[in-house]
Amino acid sequence: MTRNADYWKKDRPYLDGIEFTIIRNMATATLAFISGSFDMTFPYTLTVPLLKDVRSQRPDAICELTPNGGINSHLLVNRDKPPFDSPELRHAMSLSLDRKTFIDILSEGQGEIGGVLQPAPDGLWGMPPDLLKELPGYYPDVQKNRAQARHIMEQLGYGPDNRLKIKVSTRDHPDFRGPAVILIDQLKDVYFDGELETIDTTVYYPKILRKDYAVGLNGSQSGPDPDPILDLFYGCGSSLNVNGYCNPEVDKLIELQSIEGDAERRKPLVWAIERKLAEDDARPIIFYNRYGTCWQPYVKGLTIMVNSLFNGNSMEDVWLDK
Repeated sequence: MTRNADYWKKDRPYLDGIEFTIIRNMATATLAFISGSFDMTFPYTLTVPLLKDVRSQRPDAICELTPNGGINSHLLVNRDKPPFDSPELRHAMSLSLDRKTFIDILSEGQGEIGGVLQPAPDGLWGMPPDLLKELPGYYPDVQKNRAQARHIMEQLGYGPDNRLKIKVSTRDHPDFRGPAVILIDQLKDVYFDGELETIDTTVYYPKILRKDYAVGLNGSQSGPDPDPILDLFYGCGSSLNVNGYCNPEVDKLIELQSIEGDAERRKPLVWAIERKLAEDDARPIIFYNRYGTCWQPYVKGLTIMVNSLFNGNSMEDVWLDK
Protein backbone atom coordinates (compact mmCIF):
# COMPACT_ATOMS: atom_id res chain seq x y z
CA MET A 1 0.00 0.00 0.00
CA THR A 2 1.24 3.48 -0.80
CA ARG A 3 0.66 6.78 0.95
CA ASN A 4 -2.50 8.64 -0.01
CA ALA A 5 -1.35 12.12 -0.99
CA ASP A 6 -4.95 13.37 -0.76
CA TYR A 7 -5.58 12.00 2.74
CA TRP A 8 -8.07 14.17 4.64
CA LYS A 9 -5.50 15.04 7.34
CA LYS A 10 -3.02 17.31 5.62
CA ASP A 11 0.19 16.03 7.29
CA ARG A 12 -0.83 12.34 7.58
CA PRO A 13 0.02 9.57 7.15
CA TYR A 14 3.73 9.70 7.98
CA LEU A 15 4.66 6.42 6.29
CA ASP A 16 5.34 6.31 2.56
CA GLY A 17 3.81 2.85 2.38
CA ILE A 18 3.14 -0.47 4.09
CA GLU A 19 4.19 -3.87 2.80
CA PHE A 20 2.43 -7.03 4.02
CA THR A 21 4.13 -10.41 3.68
CA ILE A 22 1.90 -13.48 3.82
CA ILE A 23 3.37 -16.34 5.86
CA ARG A 24 0.88 -19.10 6.55
CA ASN A 25 2.75 -20.64 9.47
CA MET A 26 2.67 -18.42 12.56
CA ALA A 27 5.79 -19.98 14.08
CA THR A 28 7.72 -19.17 10.90
CA ALA A 29 6.33 -15.64 10.82
CA THR A 30 7.32 -15.12 14.45
CA LEU A 31 10.88 -16.29 13.80
CA ALA A 32 11.07 -13.88 10.88
CA PHE A 33 10.11 -11.00 13.17
CA ILE A 34 12.65 -12.13 15.78
CA SER A 35 15.38 -12.17 13.12
CA GLY A 36 14.58 -8.56 12.22
CA SER A 37 12.99 -9.24 8.82
CA PHE A 38 9.84 -7.31 9.74
CA ASP A 39 9.01 -4.12 11.59
CA MET A 40 6.01 -5.60 13.40
CA THR A 41 3.86 -8.69 13.67
CA PHE A 42 0.35 -8.60 12.31
CA PRO A 43 -1.94 -7.37 15.14
CA TYR A 44 -3.57 -9.97 17.41
CA THR A 45 -1.75 -12.99 15.94
CA LEU A 46 0.68 -14.10 18.66
CA THR A 47 -0.59 -16.73 21.07
CA VAL A 48 0.70 -16.55 24.64
CA PRO A 49 3.47 -19.16 23.96
CA LEU A 50 4.59 -17.34 20.80
CA LEU A 51 4.57 -14.03 22.67
CA LYS A 52 6.82 -15.55 25.33
CA ASP A 53 9.20 -16.70 22.59
CA VAL A 54 9.46 -13.18 21.19
CA ARG A 55 10.02 -11.63 24.61
CA SER A 56 12.76 -14.14 25.46
CA GLN A 57 14.61 -13.86 22.13
CA ARG A 58 14.02 -10.16 21.40
CA PRO A 59 13.82 -8.43 24.78
CA ASP A 60 14.14 -5.06 23.04
CA ALA A 61 10.88 -5.59 21.15
CA ILE A 62 7.77 -3.77 22.36
CA CYS A 63 4.92 -6.22 22.92
CA GLU A 64 1.35 -5.98 24.17
CA LEU A 65 -1.06 -8.76 25.10
CA THR A 66 -4.53 -7.38 24.42
CA PRO A 67 -8.05 -8.50 23.53
CA ASN A 68 -8.18 -9.13 19.79
CA GLY A 69 -10.31 -6.12 19.02
CA GLY A 70 -13.24 -7.26 21.15
CA ILE A 71 -13.93 -10.43 19.16
CA ASN A 72 -15.69 -13.21 21.06
CA SER A 73 -15.94 -16.93 20.38
CA HIS A 74 -19.47 -18.27 20.58
CA LEU A 75 -21.67 -21.29 20.03
CA LEU A 76 -23.68 -20.90 16.85
CA VAL A 77 -26.75 -23.12 16.41
CA ASN A 78 -29.07 -23.13 13.40
CA ARG A 79 -32.40 -22.58 15.12
CA ASP A 80 -34.40 -23.62 12.03
CA LYS A 81 -32.76 -27.01 11.49
CA PRO A 82 -34.21 -29.99 13.40
CA PRO A 83 -33.54 -31.11 16.07
CA PHE A 84 -31.91 -27.77 16.89
CA ASP A 85 -35.25 -26.01 16.50
CA SER A 86 -35.94 -27.24 20.05
CA PRO A 87 -35.32 -24.46 22.62
CA GLU A 88 -34.74 -27.14 25.28
CA LEU A 89 -32.02 -28.82 23.25
CA ARG A 90 -30.29 -25.51 22.57
CA HIS A 91 -30.43 -24.71 26.29
CA ALA A 92 -28.79 -28.04 27.12
CA MET A 93 -25.97 -27.18 24.73
CA SER A 94 -25.50 -23.81 26.41
CA LEU A 95 -25.42 -25.42 29.87
CA SER A 96 -22.57 -27.71 28.79
CA LEU A 97 -20.10 -24.84 28.49
CA ASP A 98 -17.16 -24.55 30.90
CA ARG A 99 -15.89 -21.13 29.88
CA LYS A 100 -12.95 -21.04 32.26
CA THR A 101 -11.51 -24.21 30.73
CA PHE A 102 -11.45 -22.58 27.28
CA ILE A 103 -9.49 -19.65 28.72
CA ASP A 104 -7.09 -21.80 30.73
CA ILE A 105 -6.23 -24.00 27.75
CA LEU A 106 -6.17 -21.49 24.91
CA SER A 107 -4.65 -18.40 26.53
CA GLU A 108 -3.05 -19.73 29.72
CA GLY A 109 -5.72 -17.97 31.76
CA GLN A 110 -5.37 -14.60 30.03
CA GLY A 111 -8.85 -14.34 28.45
CA GLU A 112 -12.13 -13.07 29.87
CA ILE A 113 -15.62 -14.42 30.39
CA GLY A 114 -18.27 -12.09 29.03
CA GLY A 115 -21.58 -11.76 27.30
CA VAL A 116 -22.54 -10.26 23.97
CA LEU A 117 -20.79 -7.01 24.92
CA GLN A 118 -17.08 -7.11 25.74
CA PRO A 119 -16.38 -7.18 29.49
CA ALA A 120 -14.53 -4.44 31.36
CA PRO A 121 -11.99 -2.99 31.59
CA ASP A 122 -11.37 -3.10 27.83
CA GLY A 123 -15.05 -3.16 26.93
CA LEU A 124 -17.11 -0.15 27.96
CA TRP A 125 -20.56 -1.76 28.07
CA GLY A 126 -20.18 -5.33 29.36
CA MET A 127 -22.13 -6.56 32.38
CA PRO A 128 -20.37 -6.43 35.76
CA PRO A 129 -19.15 -9.88 36.92
CA ASP A 130 -21.70 -10.10 39.75
CA LEU A 131 -24.57 -9.69 37.27
CA LEU A 132 -22.95 -11.82 34.58
CA LYS A 133 -22.66 -14.91 36.78
CA GLU A 134 -26.42 -14.80 37.41
CA LEU A 135 -27.20 -15.29 33.72
CA PRO A 136 -28.43 -18.73 32.61
CA GLY A 137 -25.45 -20.90 31.74
CA TYR A 138 -22.97 -18.66 33.56
CA TYR A 139 -23.44 -20.20 36.99
CA PRO A 140 -19.98 -21.07 38.39
CA ASP A 141 -20.99 -24.67 39.24
CA VAL A 142 -20.31 -26.30 35.85
CA GLN A 143 -21.14 -29.81 37.03
CA LYS A 144 -24.53 -28.66 38.29
CA ASN A 145 -25.18 -26.98 34.93
CA ARG A 146 -24.28 -30.17 33.07
CA ALA A 147 -26.46 -32.32 35.32
CA GLN A 148 -29.35 -30.05 34.38
CA ALA A 149 -28.37 -30.33 30.70
CA ARG A 150 -28.33 -34.15 30.85
CA HIS A 151 -31.78 -34.13 32.48
CA ILE A 152 -33.10 -31.96 29.63
CA MET A 153 -31.55 -34.26 27.02
CA GLU A 154 -33.04 -37.33 28.71
CA GLN A 155 -36.46 -35.68 28.62
CA LEU A 156 -35.92 -35.27 24.88
CA GLY A 157 -35.12 -38.96 24.47
CA TYR A 158 -31.32 -38.83 24.44
CA GLY A 159 -28.93 -40.53 26.83
CA PRO A 160 -25.80 -42.70 27.15
CA ASP A 161 -27.20 -45.22 24.68
CA ASN A 162 -28.77 -42.68 22.33
CA ARG A 163 -26.34 -39.88 21.74
CA LEU A 164 -26.94 -37.06 19.26
CA LYS A 165 -24.38 -36.99 16.48
CA ILE A 166 -23.53 -33.49 15.25
CA LYS A 167 -21.06 -31.79 12.93
CA VAL A 168 -19.40 -28.66 14.34
CA SER A 169 -18.39 -26.28 11.54
CA THR A 170 -15.72 -23.63 11.93
CA ARG A 171 -13.05 -21.69 10.03
CA ASP A 172 -9.88 -23.56 9.13
CA HIS A 173 -7.83 -21.24 11.30
CA PRO A 174 -6.02 -21.89 14.61
CA ASP A 175 -8.13 -19.28 16.44
CA PHE A 176 -11.24 -21.27 15.57
CA ARG A 177 -10.06 -24.88 15.36
CA GLY A 178 -8.75 -24.94 18.94
CA PRO A 179 -11.95 -23.69 20.60
CA ALA A 180 -14.06 -25.96 18.36
CA VAL A 181 -12.16 -29.05 19.56
CA ILE A 182 -12.77 -28.04 23.20
CA LEU A 183 -16.43 -27.37 22.45
CA ILE A 184 -16.87 -30.86 20.99
CA ASP A 185 -15.20 -32.36 24.06
CA GLN A 186 -17.49 -30.47 26.45
CA LEU A 187 -20.66 -31.39 24.55
CA LYS A 188 -19.77 -35.05 25.06
CA ASP A 189 -20.75 -34.67 28.71
CA VAL A 190 -24.35 -33.97 27.73
CA TYR A 191 -24.86 -36.76 25.16
CA PHE A 192 -23.55 -35.09 22.00
CA ASP A 193 -20.99 -36.77 19.75
CA GLY A 194 -19.39 -34.08 17.62
CA GLU A 195 -17.34 -34.23 14.44
CA LEU A 196 -15.15 -31.24 13.51
CA GLU A 197 -15.69 -29.71 10.07
CA THR A 198 -13.02 -27.13 9.16
CA ILE A 199 -13.88 -24.81 6.27
CA ASP A 200 -11.63 -22.42 4.34
CA THR A 201 -12.43 -18.84 5.28
CA THR A 202 -13.41 -17.88 1.71
CA VAL A 203 -16.11 -20.56 1.82
CA TYR A 204 -17.00 -20.38 5.50
CA TYR A 205 -18.78 -17.03 5.67
CA PRO A 206 -20.97 -17.55 2.58
CA LYS A 207 -21.89 -20.98 3.99
CA ILE A 208 -22.86 -19.49 7.35
CA LEU A 209 -24.85 -16.66 5.72
CA ARG A 210 -26.80 -19.26 3.72
CA LYS A 211 -27.54 -21.02 7.03
CA ASP A 212 -25.92 -24.11 5.53
CA TYR A 213 -24.79 -25.49 8.89
CA ALA A 214 -26.19 -27.10 12.02
CA VAL A 215 -23.72 -26.22 14.79
CA GLY A 216 -20.72 -23.92 14.58
CA LEU A 217 -17.94 -22.33 16.58
CA ASN A 218 -18.04 -18.75 15.38
CA GLY A 219 -16.62 -15.34 16.21
CA SER A 220 -18.14 -11.87 16.13
CA GLN A 221 -17.51 -8.31 17.22
CA SER A 222 -18.79 -6.79 20.42
CA GLY A 223 -18.09 -3.08 20.23
CA PRO A 224 -16.92 -0.48 20.80
CA ASP A 225 -20.55 0.71 20.93
CA PRO A 226 -23.57 -1.59 21.47
CA ASP A 227 -25.81 0.07 18.88
CA PRO A 228 -24.64 -1.52 15.62
CA ILE A 229 -23.65 -4.78 17.33
CA LEU A 230 -27.02 -5.51 18.90
CA ASP A 231 -29.06 -4.62 15.83
CA LEU A 232 -26.74 -6.23 13.29
CA PHE A 233 -26.36 -9.60 15.01
CA TYR A 234 -29.59 -9.97 16.98
CA GLY A 235 -32.26 -7.80 15.34
CA CYS A 236 -35.11 -9.68 13.68
CA GLY A 237 -34.25 -10.19 10.01
CA SER A 238 -30.88 -8.44 10.24
CA SER A 239 -28.35 -9.27 7.53
CA LEU A 240 -25.78 -10.79 9.91
CA ASN A 241 -28.27 -12.51 12.20
CA VAL A 242 -26.92 -15.80 10.89
CA ASN A 243 -28.87 -18.16 13.13
CA GLY A 244 -32.30 -16.61 12.67
CA TYR A 245 -32.81 -15.39 16.24
CA CYS A 246 -35.83 -13.09 16.58
CA ASN A 247 -37.51 -11.65 19.64
CA PRO A 248 -39.71 -8.53 19.23
CA GLU A 249 -39.16 -7.68 22.91
CA VAL A 250 -35.41 -7.54 22.31
CA ASP A 251 -35.95 -5.42 19.19
CA LYS A 252 -37.85 -2.87 21.31
CA LEU A 253 -35.06 -2.79 23.88
CA ILE A 254 -32.48 -2.32 21.12
CA GLU A 255 -34.42 0.70 19.89
CA LEU A 256 -34.77 2.13 23.40
CA GLN A 257 -31.05 1.91 24.15
CA SER A 258 -30.28 3.40 20.75
CA ILE A 259 -32.17 6.63 21.46
CA GLU A 260 -30.88 6.98 25.04
CA GLY A 261 -28.14 9.61 25.07
CA ASP A 262 -27.06 9.21 28.69
CA ALA A 263 -24.53 6.38 29.11
CA GLU A 264 -25.45 5.62 32.72
CA ARG A 265 -29.16 5.30 31.85
CA ARG A 266 -28.28 3.31 28.75
CA LYS A 267 -26.27 0.63 30.54
CA PRO A 268 -29.24 -0.97 32.36
CA LEU A 269 -31.02 -1.18 29.00
CA VAL A 270 -28.16 -3.00 27.28
CA TRP A 271 -27.75 -5.27 30.32
CA ALA A 272 -31.45 -6.12 30.09
CA ILE A 273 -30.81 -7.11 26.47
CA GLU A 274 -27.84 -9.21 27.59
CA ARG A 275 -30.02 -11.04 30.09
CA LYS A 276 -32.76 -11.71 27.55
CA LEU A 277 -30.27 -12.98 24.95
CA ALA A 278 -28.79 -15.35 27.54
CA GLU A 279 -32.24 -16.57 28.59
CA ASP A 280 -33.09 -17.23 24.92
CA ASP A 281 -29.73 -18.95 24.26
CA ALA A 282 -29.55 -16.59 21.30
CA ARG A 283 -25.88 -17.16 20.57
CA PRO A 284 -24.08 -18.34 23.73
CA ILE A 285 -20.86 -16.37 24.15
CA ILE A 286 -18.04 -18.63 25.31
CA PHE A 287 -15.07 -16.37 25.95
CA TYR A 288 -12.92 -13.44 24.87
CA ASN A 289 -9.34 -14.34 24.05
CA ARG A 290 -6.16 -12.25 24.22
CA TYR A 291 -3.36 -12.19 21.66
CA GLY A 292 0.01 -10.52 21.39
CA THR A 293 1.33 -7.89 19.00
CA CYS A 294 5.03 -6.97 18.85
CA TRP A 295 6.96 -4.27 17.04
CA GLN A 296 10.55 -3.18 16.77
CA PRO A 297 11.65 -0.35 19.10
CA TYR A 298 12.05 2.05 16.17
CA VAL A 299 8.33 1.81 15.32
CA LYS A 300 6.66 4.86 16.87
CA GLY A 301 3.10 6.09 17.26
CA LEU A 302 1.43 2.66 17.14
CA THR A 303 -1.75 2.14 19.16
CA ILE A 304 -3.23 -1.35 19.49
CA MET A 305 -7.01 -1.10 19.77
CA VAL A 306 -8.56 -3.26 22.48
CA ASN A 307 -12.25 -2.98 21.58
CA SER A 308 -12.31 -2.69 17.79
CA LEU A 309 -10.57 -4.52 14.97
CA PHE A 310 -10.80 -1.59 12.60
CA ASN A 311 -10.41 1.72 14.43
CA GLY A 312 -6.62 1.46 14.71
CA ASN A 313 -5.87 0.23 11.22
CA SER A 314 -5.50 3.59 9.48
CA MET A 315 -1.88 3.62 10.75
CA GLU A 316 -1.93 7.38 10.21
CA ASP A 317 0.23 8.20 13.26
CA VAL A 318 2.88 5.50 12.81
CA TRP A 319 6.44 6.47 11.84
CA LEU A 320 9.87 4.80 11.85
CA ASP A 321 12.71 6.24 13.90
CA LYS A 322 15.54 4.93 11.73
